[in-house]
Amino acid sequence: MRINKYFYIATLLIAGKANAQILPSFGDSRSGSTGMQFLKIAPDARSMSMGGAYVAIANDVSAMYWNPAGITQSDTGLINIQTSHTSYFGDISANHVGIIGRVGKLSYLGFQVFNMNYGTMNETTEFDPSGTGRKFAINNYYLGLTFAKVLTNNFSFGINGRYANEGFPGISIHNVLFDLGLKYDVGIKNARFGINFSNFGFNVKPDGKAQVLKFNGPTDITNFTTITVPGIFRLGAAFDPIRGYKHNLTVAAQLNHPTDNNETYALGAEYTFKRMLYGRCGYEFASDEAYRAPSAGIGMKLRRNFGGLTIDYGFLAKSSLGNIHRVTIALNIK
Repeated sequence: MRINKYFYIATLLIAGKANAQILPSFGDSRSGSTGMQFLKIAPDARSMSMGGAYVAIANDVSAMYWNPAGITQSDTGLINIQTSHTSYFGDISANHVGIIGRVGKLSYLGFQVFNMNYGTMNETTEFDPSGTGRKFAINNYYLGLTFAKVLTNNFSFGINGRYANEGFPGISIHNVLFDLGLKYDVGIKNARFGINFSNFGFNVKPDGKAQVLKFNGPTDITNFTTITVPGIFRLGAAFDPIRGYKHNLTVAAQLNHPTDNNETYALGAEYTFKRMLYGRCGYEFASDEAYRAPSAGIGMKLRRNFGGLTIDYGFLAKSSLGNIHRVTIALNIK
């Protein structure tokens, strides 16, 4: 059968990746060994509320980040638009806008924009620790285009291409990245599996000029070390132990293996009341920055004649980074 063939291919991909990455890594955590760390930041409140255990569930605009195959399961009539805002410590914020739509009977197309805003900072040096009187800003963003297709009633795939930029004063890093996502629905208790390979990119060198102060005066640096991107392999599963219109409970588990850190494991749950009100919680284990408490969030979906409106809120308390708040608003137009 065609279903078995596609599932067999997906299993081979998992097994091949497992031999290289799922086994424990002995040694350092490799933190800080790659650039463009903002590529690890998820854009939506729903996934953050569930501790990041989302690769098997992703079925909305945010699937372009988590698992591009998931946009084939979105509640899409004509188009689906989603925007998110994340508030961090120190006046740092992140913003994301995405749009997806059906371009054929079984094909979907999406576009997304992500931006990190760090605000304006005072320049300090070894010789002027209190500040030089000058200010600077850092700018990170990416633009992405996603294509996904339903291959069978149970199996779908998606591919995502992104242009990413990391900008510092006088220096800019450009890269082109690719993501691959697969989803397989078992059909029992709404059980499903998801696989995501994120941030396949090139090793690139920064462009521009950096000025550093030495005892003999300022010196310009134009030769930089090659920068790699933080690739991530995610494998997740989810099912609904309670399934129905009035009450629905989804439980998810996920393995994350980044190329620049230790493996982490996430568990998440989502309770739905009449497909209108949502309550969520989750936890990520073994991360460098521990959770002070499980992540949590709520959501509301309003059905309207034109389609629907969804509002989600997520909260996460980190031990060192403090509290993180994220709000997502999605609009579905028939």
